[in-house]
Amino acid sequence: MTGSRGIIETEVAIVGYGPTGAALAALLAKQGVRTLVLEREGAAYHLPRAVHFDAEVMRVFQAIGVAEAMVAHTCLAPGMRFVDARGRLLLDWSRPLEIGPEGWHASYRFHQPDLERVLRGAVAQLPAAEVRTRAEVFALDQDPTGVTIRWEELDSGRIRAARACWVVGCDGARSLVRRFMGAEWLDLGFHERWLVTDLILTRPRPDLGDHTVQFCDPQRPMTYVRGVGNRRRWEIALRPGEDATEMTRPETVWRLLERWIGPSEAEIERATVYTFHSALAARWRAGRLLLAGDSAHQTPPFLGQGLCAGIRDAANLAWKLARVQAGLAQESLLDSYESERAPHVRAYIEMAVRLGGLINTRAMEAVVPGSVLSGGPPAQMESIRPPLGPGLSGGWTGPTGRVAPQPVLGDGVRLDDRVGYRFALLLRPSDAATLPTPPLDALARRGAVLVADAALTPWLDDIGALAALVRPDRYVLGAARDADELAALAAAI
Repeated sequence: MTGSRGIIETEVAIVGYGPTGAALAALLAKQGVRTLVLEREGAAYHLPRAVHFDAEVMRVFQAIGVAEAMVAHTCLAPGMRFVDARGRLLLDWSRPLEIGPEGWHASYRFHQPDLERVLRGAVAQLPAAEVRTRAEVFALDQDPTGVTIRWEELDSGRIRAARACWVVGCDGARSLVRRFMGAEWLDLGFHERWLVTDLILTRPRPDLGDHTVQFCDPQRPMTYVRGVGNRRRWEIALRPGEDATEMTRPETVWRLLERWIGPSEAEIERATVYTFHSALAARWRAGRLLLAGDSAHQTPPFLGQGLCAGIRDAANLAWKLARVQAGLAQESLLDSYESERAPHVRAYIEMAVRLGGLINTRAMEAVVPGSVLSGGPPAQMESIRPPLGPGLSGGWTGPTGRVAPQPVLGDGVRLDDRVGYRFALLLRPSDAATLPTPPLDALARRGAVLVADAALTPWLDDIGALAALVRPDRYVLGAARDADELAALAAAI
């Protein structure tokens, strides 16, 4: 909507249209929040970048309505193996290939241009979303009632303006929004240069395998990643003093990869040098300015959680902004965004840094005593699932901050499809008729969907609760073991 002075009026403005910005725009617009996206580039980046997401992220895509479309552009990832310079298996992190408790597979590989095309297509179908590309934001003026955003239309040179209640910076590690907030980086200690080269096979190479492989050679650590279709990636640690231009020359790349593959078997799609960082923004909100994705955090790639973290940010923030805009919550609700997300993403970053350290086999024995290095069997690794940091809670908080499962309900519908991007109170059928109706009615009036289904019984038994209140982002707000705790859950929203 454009005002009388030619200023666009919107509720939320998003600066940056990568995966995090697109997911946030879709989730906001699906809730009817008027959303303006401003992106400097004219189109999504055409070369590969991120390559992994997990079941939790697929549930966000399910909430947006693009999960099935996304599946068509993925392949399953069976896990990661760490091997030493002699090829001995040091650490095995296998991932299950069957559908897990969240209703999706544990680990997916993808080609980022495909993912962005699907997300942007979903945003384009939503009337509440407006996207302006080739729009370079240069000013953010915040006052008590909103933010005025100014940008240049790069194709015409015109200066444009918009007025928004909230601005979210999804504009990457060099975020303009973060600079306007004055939010510094908190350095978490990992900064290394790596050569990243993406290849397209010209003939089948099934012997390369489907697992990600970390080659823990102290002389030259490397990572092999199987991508979708014929795509394969190698990430190669650079030594001090090695020149980035020289290391990205085709002849250098092929020399580094000659142990595994040669120019007769693949084409180089991209070779570039990245500096992998580990950092968190010192704050994620300053009044009406907020950060999400790479604007708020940077992680080394060894855990495959960079894109995942940004999508989780979007899922956490979108419903909170919508409730504040609708008058269903105070602005203070937005303070829970950083308090919940920052410790969660920090746990993933710190684990990625630890995995980066394991690439040096001399560190393996200190981290995994009794490993193959001292004659023991290969170590096994389990996926970490950190809870959210302190934030929203109600009733009994035993399972608060953990992801709820997504079973298939008795009528064959998946839980998230029944609920949508809303609150849900999950019950056993036997308890639904015996619990007091006032708190159940109060929850329904406040937007929670009541789901009583036998498929929920095993999980409720496992956590020891009569009912659990699940947030739109699929995290548990709290549970109830009796009528008083159920009333407290109703009061929490």
